[in-house]
Amino acid sequence: MSEARQQTLADEVRLEGTGLHTGQSVELRFRPADTDEGIVFRRVDMDGCPRIPARLDQVSSTDRGTSLAAGETTIRTVEHVLAAVAALEIDNLTIDVSGPEVPILDGSFSPFFEALASAGVMAQARAARVLEPDVPVSVEVPGGASYVVTPCEGLRVSATIEFDHPLIRRQFGSFDVTAGGFEKELAGARTFGFRREAEALRSRGLALGATLENAVILDDDGLASGELRWTDEFVRHKIGDIVGDLALTGRRVSAHVVADRPSHAGNIELARKLAAAAMHSAQTPIIDIQRIMQYLQHRYPMLLVDRIVEFEAGKRIVGIKNVTINEPFFQGHFPGHPVMPGVLIIEAMAQVGGMLLLDAVENPDEKVVYFMTLDNVKWRRPVTPGDQIRFEVEMLQLRRHTCRMKGVGWVEGMVAAEAEMMARIVDR
Repeated sequence: MSEARQQTLADEVRLEGTGLHTGQSVELRFRPADTDEGIVFRRVDMDGCPRIPARLDQVSSTDRGTSLAAGETTIRTVEHVLAAVAALEIDNLTIDVSGPEVPILDGSFSPFFEALASAGVMAQARAARVLEPDVPVSVEVPGGASYVVTPCEGLRVSATIEFDHPLIRRQFGSFDVTAGGFEKELAGARTFGFRREAEALRSRGLALGATLENAVILDDDGLASGELRWTDEFVRHKIGDIVGDLALTGRRVSAHVVADRPSHAGNIELARKLAAAAMHSAQTPIIDIQRIMQYLQHRYPMLLVDRIVEFEAGKRIVGIKNVTINEPFFQGHFPGHPVMPGVLIIEAMAQVGGMLLLDAVENPDEKVVYFMTLDNVKWRRPVTPGDQIRFEVEMLQLRRHTCRMKGVGWVEGMVAAEAEMMARIVDR
């Protein structure tokens, strides 16, 4: 089976509406993004158009929705649009937002899904990043939410909710989250709330934009207005919220998620535990430092690879560099403000790539790798003491003893640096 590739939009598309909590009018513009960019919100109404990556470390609140922040810049109620993005398996996307909140539209996931689908999805060159737990994971959070995740091909979400209301009571739903299945079974499910809570929410600055047209509003005995789209619309919406919140892992999720009384706080805690479990599994060395030193001639202070954690002969390799305050270059770069030099980040990436290249030849202990060119070098964020860089290097072309590779260095799920490299193997 061919390896799944990253995807982005084929074209731009726009939406506009009102924020559920702020009540402000806002416009969204979805734009294609390069490989490994991930999903990024941009506040285009603010000076400099500050960026907020859709990542777990940016979550600032789970009160009546999931909010993200980068410094003083915030974006609220991101779960509906992220659910549509995840269902369409879009890995790289820029979302320009002209206000502090994603619009609620009709309260469901459908408007986002339909807009993105109409723009078309385009495959990209690099492999998709997939989170696939290989052992069961369980989470319990205060308030009663609990989750169990088991290995599964593709994403399936099963959930049980319980509310003391005659239209809800106890509901259960279980759905495979494919693009077609999401569109048919989940996208139309709307957010819901109780009329008796409206005054208290508005006193806290919430639900200022809620209306009977953009949410299912329940009074004590039934619906305040309109009709349900499904009798179990409530649990379907909760399942959609889980899909959106799990998108903040920055990867496609392939697992069976079983949730009991899920909440945004619980969903985020689950996402964090899944990401941590994946990181721990990904850090188990398959090539330790002793074997690395058999391949590479570098030694202190220029050996910049600590372990190799993934390896596919002739295709790709993943290496780890742990950055500590004891690195000698921090003495002068810079005193009082330690930052790893960008050229050394690329050097570490090249050493990981050298391991991949040396494996492709006979008698690697008699060879050395010389790097010939660097192209499309980009530094995305500073690397400082305490960071761990995960270098993912892919072989693009190999001709005899010359090859082209592309590398990306990740820190805490964000791209720190990337480059294309050409190298050759020569006798020592």
